[in-house]
Amino acid sequence: MPSVKNPNGPSKNRLAARAAKARKQAQKQSAGGRKSKVAKADQRRGARPGLLPTSGPNATISAKKRRKLERKMGYALKRKMEEEGEAEMRDAPEADNSTKDDGKATDEDMVLDTENIA
Repeated sequence: MPSVKNPNGPSKNRLAARAAKARKQAQKQSAGGRKSKVAKADQRRGARPGLLPTSGPNATISAKKRRKLERKMGYALKRKMEEEGEAEMRDAPEADNSTKDDGKATDEDMVLDTENIA
């Protein structure tokens, strides 16, 4: 007598499709934490996980505008440093370190602090 499959069970195609669907859902769920969130407002402006929006505050800046902004930020940083007194001294003579230090350790350098040893 030939072996015949139960006609009431799911076909091989349905079983394979069910397994593929379960595999796909599991993959989506595990990748959920890695997915970068794009704000709804940015999505309306054309942003996608790999693409920035074409307008608004998060839009990409053109190379020319980026250079201008970097220049402005550099000037602002220089002004801030001058206010704090960290300005670059151009007229001061450069210190010559070779006269003081000959590279050998002295007794003062080798003194250990033995009182604070725990």
